[in-house]
Amino acid sequence: QVQLVESGGGLVQAGGSLRLSCAASGRTFSSYGMGWFRQAPGKERIVVAAINWIGLSTFYADSVKGRFTISRDNRKNTVYLQMSSLKPEDTAIYYCAAHGGRSNLAQVTMASYDYWGQGTQVTVSS
Repeated sequence: QVQLVESGGGLVQAGGSLRLSCAASGRTFSSYGMGWFRQAPGKERIVVAAINWIGLSTFYADSVKGRFTISRDNRKNTVYLQMSSLKPEDTAIYYCAAHGGRSNLAQVTMASYDYWGQGTQVTVSS
């Protein structure tokens, strides 16, 4: 069982930056692939970025490429999402997710993930 706790959300002006963190419990964090998803009001939850267990494979949604960076620190059992040049359309609840299995590729579908955090709100004002 893995418990995930997100932090770092908040209110920021367009063009600003935020760094989200997701702290995971358990001693097997290094074997989990991780992902960040977001859900805006009235919309489906979609993948934003993902990273495989060893950090050699990453994925970014087209809408965030060049602005967001996913990374992980296995010593701290934490995955990060650095968000820059934020836009109002980035406003959403951001969720961290984890999946077992040492996949060579970052996983991008919700169905691939076994564990989810409670989410953190990110609001970007224009």
